[in-house]
Amino acid sequence: MELAQLLIVREIADAGSVQAAAQRLHRVPSNVTTRLRQLEEELGAELFIREKMRLRLSAAGVAFLGYARRILDLSEEARQSVSGEEPRGPLLLGALESTAAVHIPHLLGAFHRRYPDVSLDLSTGRSGDLIDSVLSGQLAAAFVDGPVVHPALTGTEAFDEELVLISAADRSPIERARDVTGTSVYAFRSNCSYRRIFERWFEEDGAAPGRIFELESYHGMLACVAAGAGLALLPASMLESMANRTMVTVHKLPPRYRDVKIHLIWRRDLHLPALRRLIDMIEPMHDVHTPAHDLAM
Repeated sequence: MELAQLLIVREIADAGSVQAAAQRLHRVPSNVTTRLRQLEEELGAELFIREKMRLRLSAAGVAFLGYARRILDLSEEARQSVSGEEPRGPLLLGALESTAAVHIPHLLGAFHRRYPDVSLDLSTGRSGDLIDSVLSGQLAAAFVDGPVVHPALTGTEAFDEELVLISAADRSPIERARDVTGTSVYAFRSNCSYRRIFERWFEEDGAAPGRIFELESYHGMLACVAAGAGLALLPASMLESMANRTMVTVHKLPPRYRDVKIHLIWRRDLHLPALRRLIDMIEPMHDVHTPAHDLAM
């Protein structure tokens, strides 16, 4: 088994086809196919399921890909540790939508200016999906709300976030969940941590929301709430950045539901130089230095 074969597996998995992977690797497709088949014969297992023009990871391939990503990352780390070079290559990051929109543009811009040879790739998603992607090796790190407990993960605090409840502009003050029991709410899918906080706010006050409408954007939630159709829970920083924020009324929540910490998390066994440099830029952002620590899921 060679590093070149592991790279082929990773590129096919990410690109979805031999042709696309060959372009990314600057090889001819027949060479990529041959090297993949040689690896599968050596392993005694098919890593991909062939479906017409596309390849889909098999169960064995999913397991193997995680190891392949980690070996390739360690190989790059080892090379850079003795080369004296600045960090280079891809750094795959994930973030909550609100964090990506409000908190990290300045940070990533400063990082790019300092380390221009690092290719930053940012994707957004829900906390649960992002954590799974970090665990599987698809992402090097992700900005999620914490704390998170998992034996394979570690991380550091990055940003403070405040959640606010929004209603139609003519809504009377909302003091507690019982004031709005049975009211429709707008939220992301069930693996969204902010939705779980919203549901806990109702549950711990002996109340229950009405129908939960699942939307895919904060802008959609704001529009529905402004039209008088229900409630939503949004990060205050995200709401502040939205042009039509004056069309809704903002209600404060108790601190245990309102105050959220955004953490950058990564696998314990991942020591990419580029990631280390990003962490070094994040930690001094706090008034009081917060060292990397274990997080809770």
